[in-house]
Amino acid sequence: MNSAMKQIAKERVQILFRQAQKNYKANPQLAKNCVTTARSIAMAARIRLPQQLNRSACKVCDAYLVPGETSRVRIRPRREPHMVVTCLGCGHQTRIPLKVKNRVERNHDEQDNKQDETSR
Repeated sequence: MNSAMKQIAKERVQILFRQAQKNYKANPQLAKNCVTTARSIAMAARIRLPQQLNRSACKVCDAYLVPGETSRVRIRPRREPHMVVTCLGCGHQTRIPLKVKNRVERNHDEQDNKQDETSR
C-alpha cells in the first residue's frame, strides 16, 4: 500500500475510535463494532494502532475499554511494577509495565536530594 492509502486508513481508524468513545455507554455493541472495524482496517493497511488506541480496546472481545465502566485497572508492585487492565466483558487481563527508574538515576536523584538538604 502506498503512503496515501495508509494515511487514509489512519484517519478512518481515528474516526472509528472516536465513534466508539461517543457510543460506548448508549450502545456498547456499536462501540464494539467500531473497534472491530478499526482493527481490521489497520490490519489490512498494515499499520500499527497508536498505543493509546490499542490499549483502549480488549484484544479478545474488541470491547471499548473505559476504566471504571467497561474495565478494571489495578496497580501491582510484585515482580516488576505493572498495571493490570481487566475487561469486564470477557475477563481478559492485560499487563502494562510501569517504568521504574533504573539504579543509576535513583542514585543520582538521592545524591541531589542530600546536597539540597545539606545546603539549607
